[in-house]
Amino acid sequence: MQNHSLFKQHILIQAMRWACALTIVCHFPSYLHGAENADTVRILCYNIHYGQGNDGKYDVARLAEVIRRTKPDLVALQEVDVGVKRSGRVHEAQRLAELTGMAVRFGPTQHYEGGLFGNAVLTRLPILDVMIQPLPYTESTPKRVTYPRGAIAVTVRGPDDKPLKFISTHFQHNLPEDRVAEAKAINKHFTTNNKIPTILAGDMNATPDSEPIKILLKQWINAIDENASPSAPSSKPRSRIDYIFYRSASQFEMIESKVIEEPMASDHRPVFAILKLKQK
Repeated sequence: MQNHSLFKQHILIQAMRWACALTIVCHFPSYLHGAENADTVRILCYNIHYGQGNDGKYDVARLAEVIRRTKPDLVALQEVDVGVKRSGRVHEAQRLAELTGMAVRFGPTQHYEGGLFGNAVLTRLPILDVMIQPLPYTESTPKRVTYPRGAIAVTVRGPDDKPLKFISTHFQHNLPEDRVAEAKAINKHFTTNNKIPTILAGDMNATPDSEPIKILLKQWINAIDENASPSAPSSKPRSRIDYIFYRSASQFEMIESKVIEEPMASDHRPVFAILKLKQK
């Protein structure tokens, strides 16, 4: 496994610069309203399949409607295109922000078809800080296509007026050893500060009993429904691979968790949870 060659570092640095430049034009009007309740946050995790639904149509407005219906405070997005040829050169992160009335930050992981591809965060809560963290992955070969992986961590002012960290990530789709390494990296980079309540959401490409999830559970609590409802593929879901985690148990209480029944807008179903911040 190769973590980051000089070439990959150059690609990521350029992608970050472009992403930072783009996010300043994104939509902000309603995020200052904050969470609906003073002590809860509504979380959505959604792999949007670069805007393409199961009918083959690229329809960002349809995805925005799915998001709006859950009334989220924070949304973790995966497989987001920005200026990519296949999806019509649309800045999908910005467009989703405009259509949902939320602020957005985009965390690119690679160049693709003249644009960028990666993760994003939508938020109604005021943004305090943003960090993009590359994750380890194995180089692609002619026989086996892999993709660079990363996480975007956005610190917001929570409903209790204190910092709250929210992370969106996406693990490798076809190499179990990459997913293990990425889970270990998430624990390494995002579990050192126990003072800030933290929520991790993403497409882990791993089932609940798999090694990457076991590694994450050493540091995180899985906000999953009792039946571990499947999230993919969206038309007839068979596997649970999309998650919301939180830490620590002393800082959160899970109020609700479910997979949203949406079979068309993406090839994944969105995962939703309501978390209550415990008063200290």
